[in-house]
Amino acid sequence: MASTSALKRSNSMTDSMPDALKQSGRYHMKRCFSSYVQKGRRILKLQHLKEEMEMVIEDKTERQQIFEGDLGFILSSTQEAVVIPPNVAFAIRPSPGNWEFVKVSADDLSVEGITSTDYLKFKEMVIDENWAKDENALEVDFGAFDFSMPKFNVSSSIGNGLNFVSKFITSKLSGRVENAQPLVDYLLALEYQGEKLMINETLNTAAKLQMALIIAEVSLSELPKDTPYQRFELRFKEWGFEKGWGDTAGTVKETIRSLSEVLQAPDPVNMEKFFSRLPIIFNVVIFSPHGFFGQSDVLGLPDTGGQVVYILDQVRAMEEELLLRIKSQGLNVKPQILVVTRLIPEALGTRCNQELEPIIGTKHSNIFRVPFRTESGVLNRWVSRFDIYPYLERFAQDVTVKIPDVMEGKPDLIIGNYTDGNLVASLVASKLGITQATIAHALEKTKYENSDIHWKDFDPKYHFSCQFIADTIAMNAADFIITSTYQEIAGSKERPGQYESHAAFSLPGLCRIVSGINVFDPKFNIAAPGADQSVYSPYTEKQKRFTSFYPAIEELLYSKEDNDEHIGFLADKKKPIIFSMARLDTVKNLTGLAEWYGKNKRLRSLVNMVIVGGFFDPLKSKDREEMAEIRKMHTLIEKYTLKGQLRWIAAQTDRNRNGELYRCIADTKGAFVQPALYEAFGLTVIEAMNCGLPTFATNQGGPAEIIVDEVSGFHINPYNGDESSKKIADFFEKCKVDPGYWNKFSEEGLKRINECYTWKIYANKVLNMGCIYGFWRQLHKEQKKAKQRYIHAFYNLQFRDQVKTVPIVSDEAQQPVSKPAPAGKPSGRRSQSRIQRLFGS
Repeated sequence: MASTSALKRSNSMTDSMPDALKQSGRYHMKRCFSSYVQKGRRILKLQHLKEEMEMVIEDKTERQQIFEGDLGFILSSTQEAVVIPPNVAFAIRPSPGNWEFVKVSADDLSVEGITSTDYLKFKEMVIDENWAKDENALEVDFGAFDFSMPKFNVSSSIGNGLNFVSKFITSKLSGRVENAQPLVDYLLALEYQGEKLMINETLNTAAKLQMALIIAEVSLSELPKDTPYQRFELRFKEWGFEKGWGDTAGTVKETIRSLSEVLQAPDPVNMEKFFSRLPIIFNVVIFSPHGFFGQSDVLGLPDTGGQVVYILDQVRAMEEELLLRIKSQGLNVKPQILVVTRLIPEALGTRCNQELEPIIGTKHSNIFRVPFRTESGVLNRWVSRFDIYPYLERFAQDVTVKIPDVMEGKPDLIIGNYTDGNLVASLVASKLGITQATIAHALEKTKYENSDIHWKDFDPKYHFSCQFIADTIAMNAADFIITSTYQEIAGSKERPGQYESHAAFSLPGLCRIVSGINVFDPKFNIAAPGADQSVYSPYTEKQKRFTSFYPAIEELLYSKEDNDEHIGFLADKKKPIIFSMARLDTVKNLTGLAEWYGKNKRLRSLVNMVIVGGFFDPLKSKDREEMAEIRKMHTLIEKYTLKGQLRWIAAQTDRNRNGELYRCIADTKGAFVQPALYEAFGLTVIEAMNCGLPTFATNQGGPAEIIVDEVSGFHINPYNGDESSKKIADFFEKCKVDPGYWNKFSEEGLKRINECYTWKIYANKVLNMGCIYGFWRQLHKEQKKAKQRYIHAFYNLQFRDQVKTVPIVSDEAQQPVSKPAPAGKPSGRRSQSRIQRLFGS
């Protein structure tokens, strides 16, 4: 293994490959590569490469030596290989975000380093040789516009963009006092509805501002800290200061001192602190066009799920943080947050046909719905997120006009969600000149293997050509990207991240993305969401318990009758319960968990199991995968005779009752288990830990970052059920001997959540990003403008044409375009004239 360690330190796999092949034995390697090319053109995954090598090298000892040597290390870092006889091209990923491409000749084992473009052409040769050889094939290179932008150097820094940008701004402003002039110009431009904020033209240079800050700080030192700003406002205005510094002498002095430090001896921490105090963001627009976006009766409807919950919780947290900031800035401003979504006339009993709907739990936030329009009029019906592309441009045009009217001005920050929301956010932000963020939630490209290279096979059903181009456009248009985990960006040592898969890919016949997105770009940030504290509170906080649900939950868990909501029963009510709740599909692996439990007699003797997910009748499902999992669950219950020990509950949509269900499981001294084969984030893990439940979660994906193994919970390997079930059984045996052991993990889980995974932390991070990246955008405005032109050309010349291939959904009777559907009762927060103007009456 010493050679492997040396290879890890090597700068280039191209340089290392010849020696690695030589070390493995020329005879074996010639036979192995002859085997690879013998079957002709194809794409091979790592598993296939190893399997074919094992078939060629029959001697187990020799094979083991090769796998443990340099070639074994190179193979373990290989994501895939492309065979175009007589060559085999390898895509090697030594570490997250870093890729190398190497071509090996089967004839003489010669090695040549190739570019990502060359590698993509190799892949295209398997699918469409004419396209691969076409010298005029469209190549898209967003990296050409980022060559002068600073980037991270090491994989471990990926996702820490805000800190990196703060450091870079610090270096730009440090040195001579004149270097701070861009910051002075930025402060001079701050205003709200025509009223100047922070400073006026009296302080139009860094030197003047620096001197005025010294005078102001001396003056403030003579006043009590709680002196209202109004008492010294006139004196400050004479010196060139405007509102926004703070509400009292104490907060004003803190802001002044913070800016003084930025101007005299800038450091990244103080830079971020100063920008967080600035009155920059008052109005926020969040886009989520697809599905049925509402606050009740929508979960479970097509394309409607976790994203809705995420955004509503996000809005409440952001409004609360904005109100706190605005108060401390000494301003009398009401922030506004608009969630802009689609108005659906055929609303299926929901409020999705109402134009304006106040968001519960907020004072100044609303859902604002705008219909999809075609040449025939307003589209009445729901449209799948995969078929939504023909409507987005018109939708973006409509909301660009409507939003400034509703908000009585332009927003200060625009946030997109998923492909459709991110594309619309990009179009609107570009038109209005606004700072833009994107949130992917899920990038479909990584869910379907080879869905880029085989896009023509997927397009009739999913229209991935539109989706992948739209995703790439939005990523590059965004000023910053919000993700929930590191793995979402750059994956793990073994698996590329969702964003990383867009670094270079090809859609043969359409375009070759030679540089899509660079995960080392400082626009990437990790801001993990939390759980709604009012719903998912610790089981120990008795005053917050939803006691009205107790009878229903008692029946749900322990009734011995089978019905449409639950089957199976728990014979011994004194046992702790291990609990899991998810969609019933292959990846979520609930049937895998049931089988682990069924096989482990020791675990069955210690605990009961409750699983929440899916239907009981496969005929009620419209999803073939779910139907198969339902049948498998029934088979497992019979095979392992689980009646009396396993309760299967149908999918639940009442969040409040689910929150209390977690706590009732905690009352039994049970645990939550999340056994997914892969989980991008793991919101149920956050919910369970927030309720005080010790948690076992998959080590594949986001939960591995949420839980510190054997400190705040436990990692389990979903691909090794015996090991995982043993780990769970060991935990409950220790709890039986020492009741304090359960309490320890309950408390440590809560501590971890409160330190890292709350909506308050999230809102603070995102608003700080909005402030800092707004200035970052100004510093690089010429480069931003050039890249925007490139995006505009790509959008118009490629995306718009591809959208024409997506069929337009038609209604039997469409509404005329004139007016939106009538709204529900408006919030009393707005003046009558404004409501009249908003609804066109």
